[in-house]
Order: sequence, then structure tokens, then C-alpha cells
Amino acid sequence: MTDKNIKLSIVVPVYNSERTLKELTERMEKVLENLVGDFYEIIFVNDGSSDASWQIIKDLSTDDSNLIAINLTRNFGQHNAIMCGFWKAQGKYIITIDDDLQIPPEEISKLFKEIQQGYDVVYGFYGDKQHSKFRNIGSKVIQFIYRKTFNMDIPISSFRILKQDIVQFLLSYKKSFTYIDGHISWFTKNIGSIEVEHKQRKVGDSGYSLKKLLILSLNMVTNFSIVPLQVASLTGILFATLGFFSGIFFIVKKIFFGISISGYASTIVAVTIFSGVQLLTVGLLGEYIGRIHINISKRPQYSIRKIIESANEKAHGQK
Repeated sequence: MTDKNIKLSIVVPVYNSERTLKELTERMEKVLENLVGDFYEIIFVNDGSSDASWQIIKDLSTDDSNLIAINLTRNFGQHNAIMCGFWKAQGKYIITIDDDLQIPPEEISKLFKEIQQGYDVVYGFYGDKQHSKFRNIGSKVIQFIYRKTFNMDIPISSFRILKQDIVQFLLSYKKSFTYIDGHISWFTKNIGSIEVEHKQRKVGDSGYSLKKLLILSLNMVTNFSIVPLQVASLTGILFATLGFFSGIFFIVKKIFFGISISGYASTIVAVTIFSGVQLLTVGLLGEYIGRIHINISKRPQYSIRKIIESANEKAHGQK
């Protein structure tokens, strides 16, 4: 089978999912064979797992010519791992799916059929999310920030299908901070969505804690928007104006009414508020400057230790 014949590529970022990988593979292969026959590939990207995930996908890929296993040198994050899979994917369409079986592999057919309607990208959205309460809160924060930052109303998820030409556009982005859905919004507005089933996690814990989701939100905003800086500027103007009129108020009280101005409590409160605003602004500037520094230093999106495809092991360098 040549690369030109591959109709569908599946990219699976893998992180500590040794107990779901075999079942995931078996179920995906059944679905894909029904959809496109033997003209598919499944690309597993091991993102620094600390369990036996790499050994499992290594064994699976050695015995199956439709499977490719990529082992990264460390944990780079889900989006970076997916970019690595995109780099290897040869299909006319590329699907990304999580490794935890919360999205049933049987739902792949829904995405594949929906993109035939002429979309560049189609997202699977969950009518009833089976995450924990705190994870759902984090997901809502991500969705809100995405809508406001990119002016998009489409619900996003990690279960998506893209045309190959959109993937090639994404691969043109070489910076270390990667947010795939943000890049997609840069390149196309021809995006669809379809409701898919979402199951409760049977084994293991999510790789995305509430803390990581909030960090992802911060990365999204600071990488794709200057809104935080604008908010900081407006806040500075607001407090400066408030301080100016407060000063006039106290001067008028002293000169015209002879009222003495008592001091220490109000001074401490004012200093605390203004110091907090200044530190917040400096922190935001630091976030932007830090990202500029890292991008200028050309920190890699990911680095590959080994690729296994059809029993042929290949070593690769940084990407």
C-alpha cells in the first residue's frame, strides 16, 4: 500500500494508557476496515508515558503494517504530540482521538461522513460530558476563552477530523507553544460539528487536571491575543483616574471644609490595591516576553526518540 492510497489517518496521543490501548486498537481497526477497507493508518504518539504504554504500542505496530508507533523523548503535551502525528500522517483525512476510550471509536464514522459534506474540519461535540465536576469546569473555561479569543461559535474538542491540506497549513507553524484549534481558526472558517457519544472513564485518571486546563487557557490567550494587555492597560487607566479624583476630593475637603484627612488605613489599602494591579500587569508582560524568548530560542515542539512502522525501526532527531 502506497502513501497515495491512504484515505484515513488516525492520530492518537498516548499518555499512561496501558490498560486501554489494545481494546482501542481492535475497535478502531474494525471501524476503519468498514469505512475505507485496508487504506488507513493509525499513528500512536507516546508522549512521555511512565507506564508500559510505549511497549504496548511498539508490539502492536511491529505486528501490524497499518500501525505506526512514535516515541517522544519526554512529555511535550497533547497538542505538541498531535502535531508530531500530523507530520507523519499521509491520509486524505486525519482524525485525532484520545486514548482513554471515553470517545467510542465507533463514533469515527460520524466524523468521516460529516466531513464529506464539504467542510475543512469537523469537531465531535459531547451532548453529555462524562468528566468530573472540576474537569467540566475547566472545559467550560476553555470553550469560553476559545469563543472570545477566536470569535468562533463552534464547540471544540480533541475529537476532530481535518483535510490533509489543513494539516499542511498547521505544520507550517513551527513555534513551541502550540494550540491546534487556534491555528485551525487562522486557516479556515469552514468548520462543522456533530454530536458524539462520551463515556465515563473506565480506568486511570485524566491527564488534564484543573490546573493544566487553566494553564492551557492562559497559553491560549497569551499566544493568540493581546486582550490581557489591553485589559491591563484599561485597568491602569481606571485606577489612575480613580486616584486622581480621590486626590482632588481630599484636597477640597481639606481646603474648603477644614476636615482633617486621617490616614494610615486608607494609605495601606490604596498601596495594596495599586501594588496588586502593578504586579498583575508586570506578570502579564512577563508571560508575553517569556513566550517571545522561548520562540526566539527555537525550543522544539517535540523531539522523537524512535519510530516503528512495519517492523522497521527508525531514529529521528528534533522536530
